[in-house]
Amino acid sequence: MTRIAALSLDQAPAGSRAALEGIQKGLGFIPNVFKTLAHSPAALSGYQSLAQALGKTSLSAVEREVVALAASEVNGCDYCVAAHAFFGAKAGLSEEAVGKARMGTLSAVAALAHQITESRGQLSDAQITAAHNAGLTDSKIVEVVAQITLLTLTNYLNNIAATDIDFPPSSN
Repeated sequence: MTRIAALSLDQAPAGSRAALEGIQKGLGFIPNVFKTLAHSPAALSGYQSLAQALGKTSLSAVEREVVALAASEVNGCDYCVAAHAFFGAKAGLSEEAVGKARMGTLSAVAALAHQITESRGQLSDAQITAAHNAGLTDSKIVEVVAQITLLTLTNYLNNIAATDIDFPPSSN
């Protein structure tokens, strides 16, 4: 049972409605996480702004989904694991790759995302060196941290709200 209601478009504050309409237009439906974020127009807008900015980093769509899966697994967010397994598959990840991303074993990006989330950013020198040795640049490391930050918002919100999982969407 949800603990924070997912608002319909009509129930959402006026400041959230345009964002929700844009999400519906882009995805064909409004995921419950956004209906929950809609309680705070500022939070919804902040999420969207950061997500849009992170779409322009050097991380590929697959890498962003890998980070999302690793962080969501560590943070115990079943909603985001389901959502990003769906989006990861759309980006080209196999079911096996999704599982490895969740465990942080798929790639250097997955390992780094898992380590950062698990340690709350308290990485050792050896872990940073390993990331560099695996080919991750300082800018890529910063971008992984930023992507984790985005996911932490939705992971924590969904865990607190007990958001009903609506992935895979029934309309797709």
